[in-house]
Amino acid sequence: MATEMLKSTTGAGGASGGLRRLLLDNGALTALIVLVIAMSALSGDFLTTDNLLNVGVQAAVTAILAFGVTFVIVSAGIDLSVGSVAALSATVLAWSATSAGVPVLLAVLLAIATGIVCGLVNGILISYGKLPPFIATLAMLSVARGLSLVISEGSPIAFPDAVSHLGDTLGGRLPVPVLVMIVMGLIAAFVLGRTYIGRSMYAIGGNEEAARLSGLRVKRQKLAIYAFSGVFAAVAGVVLAARLSSAQPQAADGYELDAIAAVVIGGASLAGGTGKASGTLIGALILAVLRNGLNLLNVSAFWQQVVIGVVIALAVLFDTLRRKAGATPVAAGAGGGPKGKQAATYGLAAVVTVAIVGATSFLHNGSSSSDKPTMGLSLSTLNNPFFVQIRSGAQAEAKRLGVDLTVTDAQNDASQQANQLQNFTSSNLGAIIVNPVDSDAASNSVKAADQADIPVIAVDRTVNKAAVDTLVASDNVAGGELAAKSIADKLGGKGKIVILQGQAGTSAARERAQGFANGLKAYPGIQVVAQQPADFDRTKGLDVMSNLLQAHPDLRGVIAANDEMALGAIKALGSKAGKSVSVVGFDGTPDGLKAVEGGTLYASVAQQPSQLGKIAVDNALKALRGKKVQETVKVPVKVVTKENVAGFSG
Repeated sequence: MATEMLKSTTGAGGASGGLRRLLLDNGALTALIVLVIAMSALSGDFLTTDNLLNVGVQAAVTAILAFGVTFVIVSAGIDLSVGSVAALSATVLAWSATSAGVPVLLAVLLAIATGIVCGLVNGILISYGKLPPFIATLAMLSVARGLSLVISEGSPIAFPDAVSHLGDTLGGRLPVPVLVMIVMGLIAAFVLGRTYIGRSMYAIGGNEEAARLSGLRVKRQKLAIYAFSGVFAAVAGVVLAARLSSAQPQAADGYELDAIAAVVIGGASLAGGTGKASGTLIGALILAVLRNGLNLLNVSAFWQQVVIGVVIALAVLFDTLRRKAGATPVAAGAGGGPKGKQAATYGLAAVVTVAIVGATSFLHNGSSSSDKPTMGLSLSTLNNPFFVQIRSGAQAEAKRLGVDLTVTDAQNDASQQANQLQNFTSSNLGAIIVNPVDSDAASNSVKAADQADIPVIAVDRTVNKAAVDTLVASDNVAGGELAAKSIADKLGGKGKIVILQGQAGTSAARERAQGFANGLKAYPGIQVVAQQPADFDRTKGLDVMSNLLQAHPDLRGVIAANDEMALGAIKALGSKAGKSVSVVGFDGTPDGLKAVEGGTLYASVAQQPSQLGKIAVDNALKALRGKKVQETVKVPVKVVTKENVAGFSG
């Protein structure tokens, strides 16, 4: 009935009705075409071979995760655990092949098996435990992430060379992650359109009770569906870790939301019963094009989140309008229409896109380029006053020197930072300044910049296994030792203390923790009764400190790996802070220095972050102009207390 009504409506509308139906049935493809055209018109760096390959690489992990999530959403489920399962699978592979000495092939199989087991546990909880998919997979999200941290002990594990090639290119041009994405997409399309389990997914998503009454073993089918999702998550984790040359315990954090977004943007309905692999791929490409283009246009990472959220909302709204308009649902084996017509649609879309994009390229070819030196600054996070000060110092110096500086925020995500550095390289910036999320994970991206003869300056943290022109940094280990000495001297060499650690897996957290341990060796009377991570976050510092006080009310001191956590601890301590309990922070942020001046924070190991940013820009400009620069520029750290805070400037 609905089909007949749609046909009559289309016939009555003539050509306009046909165009309307074409746009409704291929909304994601239309959106992708519009985005590509817009980005090509706005940025002359977008339409280059290197950048388009970057888009493919940056879409790969999200797309592979999303293919697995497509199975779940088509069957009217949800899987929030895929990001954590990806991290756990990669960690199992790296640990097995290195620490356990397992052959690489067997380690890969163990990683895939890890994904399958996680998926089966989800399926059992949902099918036989009667838990809602949201709750079951939310629990697995926490369990898998926790196991990843336990196995890795909170530190990245170097990836075996035999598997790291998955992050390389074939023939120096075609990225392997893109090939893996295509293969996994074809597998997903085959499963959805050509297999019994695929047809079962659509049937269960359309009407689970009707599927059960028709003879489908719904519970067993759900086990298989979530196991498939686990397999795709494991493959995505391996590809991501190969790109970063290490298994990061905090990798793919939040990627489950991107995967779900890609599926929904691609035309699938969260109500189940519709969806296809090609739509999911288009959804992942839309997210990648958005992020890539917004990076090239120097749009703030904060606004990027806003834009992506708006796109997701519009995608769901469009899906609702499409259903009301009676557009053809994408069901099992339908593929959105006859195969010949669908192929013609995609072919026509490609021709139109190439034609319009080609025309816009003349606008950029004819425009004159600026004589200003160009640089990119990739910061590990801007959700921390220390790095905000680095940015401020860098921007002020860039303005003084007449440098065009682009700043990006990696949000403590090593993969996102790798994407940003690739975008800088493909944009042919004059120099790159990087503050790595992790020293190992940034190596491949820095190597690519080195191959493009782009000077790279590392700030605050070094880059391992790659050449940088200059490292501008304070010594985190030495700073940690100073913090330990300060608290021990304040307590007279005796007393119970706790240590609030930084975000697990980051090089700053590891180095500062090492410094704390080294410094405390000289004070056997100081007893460390607890060490807990609070992720460099003030709120988490407050919560963790509140909990520790319940178990250790007789504390005399606190060492925090940054001022934000120290300020959270001070809030938890209340009237004890600065009186019966001394607190030492790290970084010398403005809020930290105010607390030192007020007496609630005993001391902060200040790194002068503004100077770090300023010196990094100075050295980047020298390297860009071919001048000799020092391999290492050390900015002195200083213990700031109430006695000397008035004369200190960060």
